[in-house]
Amino acid sequence: MKDADVVGATSIDDSLQLAWLASLATAHTPDQVAAVIADLAQAELGCEATCVLWGLERPGGYHSVPPIRMDPADEPWLRRAGQSDQPCRHPADQRRIALRLCRQPEPALLLLTLQTDHDDIGFPGKLAAPLQLAGQHLQRTLEWIELQRAHQQLARSETLQRALFAISDLAGSERDMPDMLRGIHAIVSTLMYAENFFIVLHNAERDTIRFLYFVDVKDPAVPGDGQDMPLSAIEYTLTWYVMRDGKARMGNAEELRSQVRGPVTLIGPDSYDWLGVPMLRDGQPGGALVVQSYEQNIGFTDEDLALLEFVGSHILTALERKQGKEDLEQRVQLRTLELAEANRGLQLEILERQRAEHLQAALFQIAELATADIDQDAFYRRVHAVVGELLNAENFFIALLSDDRQHLTFPYSVDAVLSPPAERPLGRGLSEYVLRRGTALRADNADIEELDRLGEIAPGRMGSPAMCWLGVPLIVGDEAIGLVTVQSYRATVVYGPADQELLTFVASQIANSLTRRRSAESLRRAYEQLEHRVEERTLALRKEIIERERMQDQLRHQVMHDSLTGLPNRSYLRDRIERVLGAIRREPQRHCALLYLDVDRFKIINDSLGHLAGDEVLKEVATRLAGCVRHPDLVARLSGDEFAILLEDADLTTSATLVAQRVMDALREPMPVAGKDLQVTASVGIAVGDARYEVADEMLRDADIALYRAKELGRKRFEIFDETLAKNVVDVLALEGELRHALQHDQFEPYFQPICGLDGGHVVGYEALIRWNHPQRGLLRPGDFLKIAEDSGLIEAIDWRMFELSCQLLLQHGRADAFMTLNVSALHLRYADFDERLIRLLEHTGLAPSRLVVEVTEGALLDNPERVRATLDRLRLIGVGAALDDFGTGYSSLSYLHSLPLRILKIDRAFVQELDKGANTNSTTVVAAILALARALNIQVIAEGIETEIQYRALMAMGCEMGQGYLLGHPAPIAQWREPHPVDA
Repeated sequence: MKDADVVGATSIDDSLQLAWLASLATAHTPDQVAAVIADLAQAELGCEATCVLWGLERPGGYHSVPPIRMDPADEPWLRRAGQSDQPCRHPADQRRIALRLCRQPEPALLLLTLQTDHDDIGFPGKLAAPLQLAGQHLQRTLEWIELQRAHQQLARSETLQRALFAISDLAGSERDMPDMLRGIHAIVSTLMYAENFFIVLHNAERDTIRFLYFVDVKDPAVPGDGQDMPLSAIEYTLTWYVMRDGKARMGNAEELRSQVRGPVTLIGPDSYDWLGVPMLRDGQPGGALVVQSYEQNIGFTDEDLALLEFVGSHILTALERKQGKEDLEQRVQLRTLELAEANRGLQLEILERQRAEHLQAALFQIAELATADIDQDAFYRRVHAVVGELLNAENFFIALLSDDRQHLTFPYSVDAVLSPPAERPLGRGLSEYVLRRGTALRADNADIEELDRLGEIAPGRMGSPAMCWLGVPLIVGDEAIGLVTVQSYRATVVYGPADQELLTFVASQIANSLTRRRSAESLRRAYEQLEHRVEERTLALRKEIIERERMQDQLRHQVMHDSLTGLPNRSYLRDRIERVLGAIRREPQRHCALLYLDVDRFKIINDSLGHLAGDEVLKEVATRLAGCVRHPDLVARLSGDEFAILLEDADLTTSATLVAQRVMDALREPMPVAGKDLQVTASVGIAVGDARYEVADEMLRDADIALYRAKELGRKRFEIFDETLAKNVVDVLALEGELRHALQHDQFEPYFQPICGLDGGHVVGYEALIRWNHPQRGLLRPGDFLKIAEDSGLIEAIDWRMFELSCQLLLQHGRADAFMTLNVSALHLRYADFDERLIRLLEHTGLAPSRLVVEVTEGALLDNPERVRATLDRLRLIGVGAALDDFGTGYSSLSYLHSLPLRILKIDRAFVQELDKGANTNSTTVVAAILALARALNIQVIAEGIETEIQYRALMAMGCEMGQGYLLGHPAPIAQWREPHPVDA
């Protein structure tokens, strides 16, 4: 306490003061000083409880004398007292007082709990001076303790640092691994008790362990004899848990069992205290360090655990460095040996390569001699010179078998003692032995005498007695044709295996060269004979070539021309168009024109008069077309009844239209064919070619589009291609894609036109008509898209979707007796299972069959009347009715009316519209006849297209039962007809 005015100076009993001061003087530790202070306060103030407390800021918690348990709720009160120079009372209990004794090195507090009847006025009063003195003494003892703690920590750090340096020095020293491990053990022993110590390493890749170092006073045997062993061999041991979890373990047997989850297996004698830490590498355990004590008075502390953990990673690094150094030294030593061996191999390889190069050069020289323009004697001399460069060849000869293989000839020989004869019969000498066996022979006198003894050669030597003899056969294919031989008459010249190998290589090349020279001679003679035969054959070939050229010209004409008319065909035309377009690209001011022509109704001519007559028509058309053009314009037949005219230099459309008109005039003249005068007409499409066209197919396409436009407008005319036609074609393709999209996204909707009873105007049924809710163009009628749907093959899918929607929507109508008619095209009636599919649709939607009537046109009956009749009969049996649409406009006969199971006849609107003209018209008579016929056959009648009151009254007067038309109601969604709307007649 620094301020003298905090506690007033008071006097106490001298004897008590002296005793207290004596106690304070003998107190050397904070606990002793704190006990003296607590005793003083207890004696003077008569408190219920007193204590001295410090260390509130320590991580490990506070310290008090005497020991007490502090309530965590008191911590704010104590911290406030530690910052104040005045006594602080407890906010909840005024009897409890806290007084700071000192500030440094950490606040120390005197805690008092006064008795209930105690008068605390003037506290601390007379104790102010003693408490100040005691506080200063307590501060000095605390500072001394801190100083001792810092000194001990520094000493431990220095010891640890020296240990780490020593471990690092061991790793880099020249000491072997066992010596280094003993050094590590000694270093660890300086840090803690380590009489029993072992190091175990873990190989994670192979999942093995090795007890690298092991010292134990009670169990000296090293587990696994210091060799690698599977980690499973120590499963559930304490060491196994340390390496598996990567966590340190410390304590006696009971404490260690509580630190692991699982059984514990003990190996060796049980220790009193055990400490094991993992050696970590990048956070993964690479082994473990273990120390253990068998003495009860020797144990391990948390400080030992922390120290061993810190040292563990450094020991692992040192071990790996040492192991790496030893491995490197072994690899260097092994690599040095390998390099020395490789060097010896290279030296041998260099010698062998030099020898091979020398041999290759010799073989190359011999190969060149095979084609050299020299005679045989020069050839043999040069071969001898080449062999002499490789080995001693002072005595050398080449022997060849004769063609009949009965004699041995010597075309070349050089011998210092005795040369062989030019030719001799085959005998049983060394040369014949080599030829007979087909292998080389290297023999000295002893070998030759052994062959003589064995009977392989004749007794006595044929020729001079050589000291060493080497002969190699000349092999061609699988046959020996001769041999090459060297021999020595001196003991200093001996042939070894290398010489035999060299001569074998040379002999192979000599044999090849001899064969090639023989072949070359034979080839020369054959060439002479061949030249003579070639000359004879050349004359014959010239005649054949002339004939072949004539045939090729004929074939080329046939390939590029039509066989019937003799006109150029499509390939010829495309080639000409390509050339013309190429010229136009070079001269953009030029133009051309293509007329695409199709004979109208040519199929009728073929079907009526026969194909022979059709061919005559085509030939006559070709003749007339050819007469309508001038050179270099081209007339071609493309296929069937299609022709084309190419005008190479057309003045825009003027020339093309003139030629087109000329063609139509020429074809208009009567054409006598098969005894008849035919009036042939044609439709023509014209495309004017300019620089826009890149290829011929584009021009053919545009002329074809114009042709079909001419056909659509009634035939017997010509049309010129323009961008409008191109856009229409593109629009059709676009509309096809939109139709597919509409089908996928359900954009089609049935509209219902009411069918009314004419006698009262009430609705009796509906005709379901398709509409398309186009997202851009709005509501589209059938005429806007049905033809494209039919051409694209989508009409069937669209129809079936409409059938399903119409049946579903009809069920929503208020009246259950209203029927519905569906238009069924001839395409659907071609399928034998149409009725089955329609029945499944009705079952799926729940519509009663009696409410459905299928409408067929008279044209649909012509396709297959029997199949249509059978289909309608099967539908009638389940209740589905049939109606004949547009009656009176088709091709059917009246017999269909009584042979088909019809429920309704629908009078075509063409007859109904004529009723406006009066009562005595032909249409009135036809309608009356249809009504009479229907009544006679018990068939109901619906009049279509009623648009005026006059038509309505006329039909009523004639007794027509039902009708439909704009007068009675426009087609509309089903929502408009949910409640029937009677029509006022």
